[in-house]
Amino acid sequence: MPTTHHTAAWESGRHAELTASPSPSRTPFGRHTERVSECLSTHRTLLWTALCFTISLALGLQQWTAGSLGGFDLGIFDQAVRNYSGFRLPGSELKSTHHGFPSDFSILGDHFSPVLALLAPLYWIWDDPRVLLIAEAALFAAGVPVVRRIAGNCFRSAPSPVVARAAHLAGAAYALGWPLMTASRRGFHEVAFAVPLLLLLLERGMLRRYGAVLAYAGLLCCTKEDLGLVVGVHGAVLACRSRRGGVKGRAGVATGATLFVLGPAASLVSIKWLLPMMGGTPGFYWSYGQLGPDFGAALLRVVTEPWILFGVATAPPVKITLVMWLFGTLLFLPLGSATAWCALPLVAERILSETSNHWTVLHHYDAFLWPILLTAAVEVSGRLYRRSRGSSPGTRAIRRSRRSRSTSWAVRWWGPAAGFLTLVIAVPFGLFTLPNPAYWTPDPHTRALREAARMIPDGASAEVDNIIAPHLTARGPVVLADTIPRGADYVLLQFGVVSFPFASVTQEQEYSGFLLKHGYRRVWERDKVLLLRREAEFPITPEVPTAGPESIPAPEGTAPGTGMSIFRG
Repeated sequence: MPTTHHTAAWESGRHAELTASPSPSRTPFGRHTERVSECLSTHRTLLWTALCFTISLALGLQQWTAGSLGGFDLGIFDQAVRNYSGFRLPGSELKSTHHGFPSDFSILGDHFSPVLALLAPLYWIWDDPRVLLIAEAALFAAGVPVVRRIAGNCFRSAPSPVVARAAHLAGAAYALGWPLMTASRRGFHEVAFAVPLLLLLLERGMLRRYGAVLAYAGLLCCTKEDLGLVVGVHGAVLACRSRRGGVKGRAGVATGATLFVLGPAASLVSIKWLLPMMGGTPGFYWSYGQLGPDFGAALLRVVTEPWILFGVATAPPVKITLVMWLFGTLLFLPLGSATAWCALPLVAERILSETSNHWTVLHHYDAFLWPILLTAAVEVSGRLYRRSRGSSPGTRAIRRSRRSRSTSWAVRWWGPAAGFLTLVIAVPFGLFTLPNPAYWTPDPHTRALREAARMIPDGASAEVDNIIAPHLTARGPVVLADTIPRGADYVLLQFGVVSFPFASVTQEQEYSGFLLKHGYRRVWERDKVLLLRREAEFPITPEVPTAGPESIPAPEGTAPGTGMSIFRG
């Protein structure tokens, strides 16, 4: 991880850049050239922003069309934001019913993300789950100009052509970054807001705009309850970097110290008090049983047995592979910047977790890290460039030494190579699927599910398979089909593939047989899809499992063996 040496180097470079005297006045030709350069830069920014938006949205719509986005999680966010748009608490029947929460449960008790309310006006324009895919693509694309500004800041002392190339490559690497593609293929999540907000937090910190830093830090704490930890680490980094900077430096130290205290405090308040106040269950997402049954016990064990962290973080070995992949795809450049410390809480959450889905690169979790790691990589690239150009004429003989030539090669190609590697990885992580019609074509049972869904009247309550749930949430009350009857007007099931939360197709078939014996009638069946309609009130007998007010909410488990490769779930 980065050391104090890197912090001092950053301070020295940034101080020289920010206090440099203005360049001499340019000739009319020079001013014209500068205007042309600025125009090209603007066009490139717009190009990469549009490309990022288009690819992110296309990947999301591809998954929607193919039937790969389910009620968990797209349907949950759709129901929640729709409630926001109607000036109601963000409830979700899909979430509350399946996990055994009360019917009036708000997803603010699941994850503290009030920032999602900002999306409510979009539902006044188009009341459809796909509006969330559009919003996520737009929020991801909003990060492109910020990344280009970060690159410009890091290469500020370089000639204009070098700055332009650095900004161009950084913008391209961000726009086509594999973490954004993976997140887009997984539907909408809170990470849509986290990505641009993290970039803005880091960029404003570079420019010492501390009021904006505090504002973006507050928004991050309202995006997800654990992001306060990232804010706290960023505060520590900011304070260390600002120690020698005059009045601005003292303001930076004060801002950093404030974030260092208030960031983790915000996470603590959210987890300890706000989530339970909104109906959440304490410890619902606790997946660190190897350390202790709760945070207090885990902290005590870490203090008394610190070596336990190494054992948990490295077993199974796939966790090591995950960390190597996250940093290796940027050729380990982030490790040279103190900014990389901001990734520590998010990486620790995953490698210390018992949930095997946290160990793969198939989900949206990596997108939370992408702004931090990419910014750190750009910072290191800029510092290497400054070092290579900082020698005086009297040292040219030394620069011809073997070591200097080796360093010069690394400086010249390390950063660009990391950027190009990112672009190459983007191909198997999403780009190659876009022109392939097979990835846009739903399976026969998915087409049959959609046909059956059209037979369910608007306003009727429905208990449906996870695959079709988001296609019905705008039309009426929808809950997830699981092993507990909910008494809905219609039940829609499919037996083509194993669908969450059923463990097997056989289990789903057994559930349909159970319903046919307890008040439901077969309405339509084709291509392994079955639509049932309730004909009688549900008889409550000992053989009928029910979910009542005394049920205890519980998170999902994961099947044994999943996550043993970072490329499969």
